[in-house]
Amino acid sequence: MAKVSIIGAGNVGATTAYFIAKQNIADVVLVDVVEGMPQSKSNDFLHASGSLGFECGIHGTNDYAEIADSDVVVHTAGIPRKPGMDRMDLLKTNVGIAKTAAQQIRRYAPRAIIVGVANPLDVICMVLYRESGFDIRRVVGMAGVLDSTRFQYFMAEKLGGWPGDAKAMVLGGHGDSMVPVSAYTSYAGFGTDELLDDATVEALANRTKTGGGEIVKHLKTGSAYYAPAASVAKMAEGMITDRKRICAASAYLRGEYGYHDVFLGVPVKLGTNGVEEIYELPLSAEQKSALDSSAEHVAEGVKTLESIYSVG
Repeated sequence: MAKVSIIGAGNVGATTAYFIAKQNIADVVLVDVVEGMPQSKSNDFLHASGSLGFECGIHGTNDYAEIADSDVVVHTAGIPRKPGMDRMDLLKTNVGIAKTAAQQIRRYAPRAIIVGVANPLDVICMVLYRESGFDIRRVVGMAGVLDSTRFQYFMAEKLGGWPGDAKAMVLGGHGDSMVPVSAYTSYAGFGTDELLDDATVEALANRTKTGGGEIVKHLKTGSAYYAPAASVAKMAEGMITDRKRICAASAYLRGEYGYHDVFLGVPVKLGTNGVEEIYELPLSAEQKSALDSSAEHVAEGVKTLESIYSVG
């Protein structure tokens, strides 16, 4: 059976383990620096195996060596965003955590695909890429799947329908600068312009940008984890089964859309080799301008990252 290791056994990491195990697509290893936490959560999952039909193994550990031979390693470890905290405020702490994780992945799981989840996601993906030394195809960020599924839900909610009938595409950096693209969004085969007026579509797109913030506001001491975990599991399933799943994800760009040396949310094909193809969509002038602004926002984060590296 395939193997997925998850670094960080907090809410996102543990829930990701649950969703992957429920699909019976891979054995799961939960890794965390907090003694007892990954062990307790993995044992709790196993106790539910008879009721839920888990056939895979779930193991909790504090030892990175146990990620050996992983097909996919998911990096969720980091401090969560708090109310009023900008994603870039997270950078200094989470960069150090990501550095350690990437170095351990390089040591113990050199053939794995890394899925970045910790925020600020697009910048942390750059850390994972640099410190692992992996090929650019084997480091990818989760955000586009999450942002798109939120857009799908908000659209279905507005129409009073099932979210599974909705398809959405959200590009750009993970955060307030993301770019929901209504031209590539539909419901049951109908274009958004056939079902909703422009003002409503724009309102739904804007809500997508702040969807994560809504949850942070309610929780006060944490952030979303069910939807992010489901998004990671969807990506892992696509890569492990080699289904060539097409979705939005944060990929390293080398000229696509006119951007270089930056991780940014774009449509990709995922398979056993990681990011197997990047699709360049024709965008309107307004959409391209919004994507330019998003890319500039991520680039600013990378500049901050460079300053952290220079003093680290």
